[in-house]
Amino acid sequence: MSDAGAWDKRYGAEPWLFGDRPNLYLESLAPRLRPGMAALSLGDGEGRNGAWLAQQGLRVTAVDWSETGLGRARDLAARRGVTLATVTADLTRWDWPVARFDLIAWVFVHLPPADRALVAARACRALAPGGLLLLEGFAPAAAGRRAGGPRDPALLWSRDAAEACFSGLELLECLAGTVLLEEGSRHQGHAELVRGLWRRPAA
Repeated sequence: MSDAGAWDKRYGAEPWLFGDRPNLYLESLAPRLRPGMAALSLGDGEGRNGAWLAQQGLRVTAVDWSETGLGRARDLAARRGVTLATVTADLTRWDWPVARFDLIAWVFVHLPPADRALVAARACRALAPGGLLLLEGFAPAAAGRRAGGPRDPALLWSRDAAEACFSGLELLECLAGTVLLEEGSRHQGHAELVRGLWRRPAA
């Protein structure tokens, strides 16, 4: 996985790389959210998604390998009057809980294929029965449709890759296409994305 120190430097040099507002696809999930739900925000960085989930009344754990980013996440949550539990960890080495979360938000977390498969399997196990997993990630893009994301093709998502990673869950939707991003300085312009929502069967 990537170098935590490199992300510490990025967040330290330029605050709010991806803005302080939640990802729009995650925000669209609001009608499904209920106060008291347990949520996990993966690669939460500076906390824009975790803090928003906490504002909806959820009990949120944010995991990221950058302590610099998570320090800013805690500050953001405090300014908004909510509580955000943070864990500084590599997702491939974290001691994942089992059947704990009603929602897992996997937003712009790009991993090498082997790491992606490992983390996806653990995320599926971490969902409580009936729990939801939301994914948004960059897909391969033609020239002029790069609004951020990794340049290494192996780190990008496809619909097939997403459906394979979460094949043990019930697919609610999985879409691939062009989206206009306006998320901080690093996600600006038209981008090719994969968006998906899955549910762990209740029984």
